[in-house]
Amino acid sequence: MTTTAPARALTRTAVAARSAPRATRSREPVRLVRRLPLNLAALLTFVLSVFPVYWMITTAFKPTDDIQADTPLFVPTSLTLDHFSKAIAADGFWMFWRNSLFLTFSSVLMALLVGLAAAFAVARLRWRGRRGFYLLVFMAQVAPWGSLLIPMYIIARDTDMLDRLPMLTLIYFMVNLPFTIVTLRSFLVGIPVELEEAAQVDGCTRAGAFRRITFPLLAPGLLATSLFGTITAWNEFAYANMLIIKSQDDRSLPVWLSSFSNVFGTDWGATMAASTLFALPVLVLFLVLQGRVAAGMTGGAVKG
Repeated sequence: MTTTAPARALTRTAVAARSAPRATRSREPVRLVRRLPLNLAALLTFVLSVFPVYWMITTAFKPTDDIQADTPLFVPTSLTLDHFSKAIAADGFWMFWRNSLFLTFSSVLMALLVGLAAAFAVARLRWRGRRGFYLLVFMAQVAPWGSLLIPMYIIARDTDMLDRLPMLTLIYFMVNLPFTIVTLRSFLVGIPVELEEAAQVDGCTRAGAFRRITFPLLAPGLLATSLFGTITAWNEFAYANMLIIKSQDDRSLPVWLSSFSNVFGTDWGATMAASTLFALPVLVLFLVLQGRVAAGMTGGAVKG
């Protein structure tokens, strides 16, 4: 008995549908084998990145005998809080903590205020030299700030600003400002200007439309830039170590940690405990804001 053309087409379709899952299943082992080197490389990168942090935290909780043992103990057999007590009770710990908080908060706040105004001018206003200004800001963002150590030292010396926290605050502000302008400008370009114009038609001033409409939509970008500035200012060591020399009371936590020792040598347990306490605020802040920060970084990278 012969079959018609539509029947043969339906038969071929059914056979192809039954064979498709088999073909997919047969290709899965090949895909796993091809991905194996990438997965191993990712795993190796993860281990190399996380192991120093793991070693710092475990050393902070190990007893002194375990730290000084000839055979390294990767998994602590006993835990102690003595090192944290030594770090907190060390001379100047809270004073240096206060200095780092002042430097970080002041520089980030200044960068956000000035950067938001500059980003609005670049994204919303039309004026001569706007593109050249934005190009200079972008060049400042990618410039190596380590190359300015000596010029900054000479400027601080000639203006009698050595050993003063305001000088460090201004430097951290300048370091954070280009990134803040570039990121917030990208977000402002991605927000339709018609929203502000509609608010102005309804009776808002230009400043009122920006405050009520645009500013709330900038929350991811503001969080991303503020977290970046916080990490930069909180962890910075080179400028703080070079500009704060004589005034011990104006040192920041990274500089204090570099000299955390006693008459018998470095107290590794207390040093690691102090380092753990030093890294804890930024880590907690990042874990709390990681969702919004990821959205902010992605948005700033693809818009504009």
